[in-house]
Amino acid sequence: MTETDDSFDCDSCGETVPFDEARRTKTVGGLDPTKWQTLCCPSCGSRLKTVFVGE
Repeated sequence: MTETDDSFDCDSCGETVPFDEARRTKTVGGLDPTKWQTLCCPSCGSRLKTVFVGE
């Protein structure tokens, strides 16, 4: 998975997903959902990256 210009490469299906099109899901492992979001591929559903969104 590589982040380039606010996009992510999905290791599962190979699609390049712009940040705006990634699906946001609940975080796991006890991360605060108001500060962290997990981004997933809209095509296959695989996790792309967990990103910090809090201040």
